[in-house]
Amino acid sequence: MKTALQIDLTFEQILSMVKQLPRQQKIKLTKELEKEAIDTKLSRLLKTFRTKDLDLNTITEEVESVRQEIYDKQKR
Repeated sequence: MKTALQIDLTFEQILSMVKQLPRQQKIKLTKELEKEAIDTKLSRLLKTFRTKDLDLNTITEEVESVRQEIYDKQKR
């Protein structure tokens, strides 16, 4: 049997508890918070670039165009 509790804590109270953790647990907590921040940033970035107008053919055409430009510049 599990009991769910909800506790209202201020940031200062949480910070105080974190400061009491052993060093290894602080490091583990830091890594978890970093992962969450990175995941959030990556999700926002991917959402920004999501489009239905871009497909593999469009990408391939652009890549070939850029390659041709580079090739042409090297021939000069």
